[in-house]
Amino acid sequence: MTIAHHPPEHLLAAFAAGTLDAGEHLLVAVHASGCAGCRRFVRAVEGFGGAAIDSAEPASMSAGAFEAVMASVDGAAAPTAAVPRPVRGDRLKDHLPAILRNYQIGARRWVAPGVSLHPIRLPDGGASRAFLLRSDPGTRMLEHSHTGTELTCVLKGSFSHDGGRFGPGDFDFGDGTVDHQPVVGDGEPCLCVVAMTGELRLNGFLGRLISPFIRL
Repeated sequence: MTIAHHPPEHLLAAFAAGTLDAGEHLLVAVHASGCAGCRRFVRAVEGFGGAAIDSAEPASMSAGAFEAVMASVDGAAAPTAAVPRPVRGDRLKDHLPAILRNYQIGARRWVAPGVSLHPIRLPDGGASRAFLLRSDPGTRMLEHSHTGTELTCVLKGSFSHDGGRFGPGDFDFGDGTVDHQPVVGDGEPCLCVVAMTGELRLNGFLGRLISPFIRL
């Protein structure tokens, strides 16, 4: 698998620092699981962070701080082991990387002709939502932008727009500064994992007409 498109460096750095929300973290993790170059970048950022901590001047603790922390640990409930959730449909599961198989995948929902999604259940509290998006071969999306961000990683098949062709493992980043019109490649469906904040902003008269009926 040859990967040509990668997350922006600021996303990889935030992933290494643990500051992304659950949906963004998932998308970068899926890409990095198949991209050795991005894994090396993340490890390098983690290494810089560790070196900075090692070189920092130690701060004095207030009296009783250690005892207070230990008391809170002793009183906390034991963590519950994560139980992998079944993914509906063996054919879908076959195309998911290992990291996605530990998430609860919802039932299929039609979005538009030839396009459907499966919502992915994320921990509460994040700004983004995540889902699997499946599009039939040759599907041409309406030209659109976003009121927030859209992170996409291709699992199977391909799509193209002005930014190039995106195949398995490729990562696409869109926001309010990007207008694009993805077209799915011929020959096989395209399956992607997507994390979004905000909403689609469809362009043109037809887009504005049907926009109230499309919810991703």
